[in-house]
Amino acid sequence: MDRLLVLVRHGQSEWNLKNLFTGWRDPGLTEQGVAEAHRAAAQLKAAGLSFDVAFTSALSRAQRTLDIILDDMGLTGLPVIRDQALNERDYGDLTGLNKDDARAKWGEEQVHLWRRSYDIAPPGGESLKDTVARTLPYYVSEILPRVLRGERVLVAAHGNSLRSIVMVLERLGPDGIVKRELATGVPIVYRLAADSTVAERLDLAA
Repeated sequence: MDRLLVLVRHGQSEWNLKNLFTGWRDPGLTEQGVAEAHRAAAQLKAAGLSFDVAFTSALSRAQRTLDIILDDMGLTGLPVIRDQALNERDYGDLTGLNKDDARAKWGEEQVHLWRRSYDIAPPGGESLKDTVARTLPYYVSEILPRVLRGERVLVAAHGNSLRSIVMVLERLGPDGIVKRELATGVPIVYRLAADSTVAERLDLAA
């Protein structure tokens, strides 16, 4: 039984390029982001992987990344489940602001706390802890059971929603997960043991 789970952060978005806090806003992919999605598909094909079902968020940058990957892999008929539980962290009042402008307004230290602490939320937004509380139950109830049944599962989502899943898979604490970076468009391949722990992990680095 394969118990395959692959996580892919969406390709570079227009707001990633502009250094803006994105959250639940819905900018599209840049040309580089599209290229990253094509490259992810090529890496997955080269690794001999295929999938039975895919999950993504309610946001178009993740959905388009997934569409490109499935199209390139010849899997356009694959069942795709979309849910806002996999959406990016909501940055609240920071959403749409340039990160440098936010530092000028609130100070380097405060913005660093909002971005890199585990449980301090920006005004009107979510902390990483809040994102974990939203994403992790969905992973446990909807995604993990399919993997444990032997389905090969692909998840295309966002840096913070995926880190919520990585936190559990890699047994990282609050300090460890805030330091764990996920590059855009780089698949992380997990094979799980029957008890849902990670038997093998492979980053398909660029």
